[in-house]
Amino acid sequence: MAKGLKAARAARGWSQDRLVYEMRRVAEQRLLDIASAASLKTYISEWENGRRVMSGRYASLLRPLLGVTDDELRGTGSALELHTDGYADLLTRIDAAGSLSESMVPSFLAQTELLRSMDRQMGATGLVDQMNGHLEAMEEALTFAVLPGMRRPIATALAGASTLAAWQALDAGAVDRAWRRYELAKKAAQDAESPLYLAHAMGEQAYVLADAGRPQLAIELVRDAQRASERQSLRLRAWLAAAEAELCAGAGVGRESEARAALDRATALLPDDGEVRDVDMLSIFLDTGHLARWRGNVLAKLGDPSAMEALYASLASADASFVRAASGLHCDLTQAHLARGEPEEARSHLQQARLLANRTGSVRYRRRVEMLTGRL
Repeated sequence: MAKGLKAARAARGWSQDRLVYEMRRVAEQRLLDIASAASLKTYISEWENGRRVMSGRYASLLRPLLGVTDDELRGTGSALELHTDGYADLLTRIDAAGSLSESMVPSFLAQTELLRSMDRQMGATGLVDQMNGHLEAMEEALTFAVLPGMRRPIATALAGASTLAAWQALDAGAVDRAWRRYELAKKAAQDAESPLYLAHAMGEQAYVLADAGRPQLAIELVRDAQRASERQSLRLRAWLAAAEAELCAGAGVGRESEARAALDRATALLPDDGEVRDVDMLSIFLDTGHLARWRGNVLAKLGDPSAMEALYASLASADASFVRAASGLHCDLTQAHLARGEPEEARSHLQQARLLANRTGSVRYRRRVEMLTGRL
């Protein structure tokens, strides 16, 4: 239990007292009857030290609060469910998958879209249970879908949802879960025979490597993703080029020319069609406005004074529903003002970034906020 609850609490930067406060706050909102503050603090210590078994009632309260799965909360491995009903049970599952596969896919896609919308507005931490259930349902359907024509649409839906789940896990600071979700997305994309979803999963997975301190490996992975998508969606290729630019800009000295070249390539590739998403690549949001914000991010990392104009233009036109992205935008503005020796302006944007990161529960952006705080 110490590995689970204590690690999840530490990732949020919460003391035991803060966790008690948050538990009672949520319980009050939900009209739940839980222990007193003093008793809860004792429970937390005993849960973390393995002296008390956490009940399902408290686990269901803590999972969305901390943005972790049940296994992560309890510090256990994945349990294997054994089915002993033999051939009859197997055939029942195969028949169910065959009869429902066509009708299930639109429902899977709609559920992914709902979770995507909730994630960008409220953050990922409260969606862990829903996302896990969503992925499990698709994995179950894919496991028992026999023929390729039945499997491909389910696998495509699973690839898109797994990539979203991986990004949510990375944002919540659950690095191991993020990596495994990206691997699931890549395998599903291969099953779906979809180079688009495979390349996108590889491109996002590169950010895990960059965050882990392996920028060169991250850059190589996103470049491999671009080679895998050379004949695919222009919007996806533009997205991957912009990702390469950001990774190069964050890799340290000596990468400026590569970052700028990748930015120029992204601009040249992006379709001027007025759309934000491709019909065949719903996992990506990218139009000229999004790319301008991305350009500001890259230029800020490079210390380019022109970043300021791009970032403020993005701030003025930003979609209000992209709450977590706004935290990143304010971090970029903080960095840009610091590069110009303007600490007061930087401090103002950093405060906004901190508020938005806390609002969405983004561990990843909270780390960036803390890093920038050390520069003020």
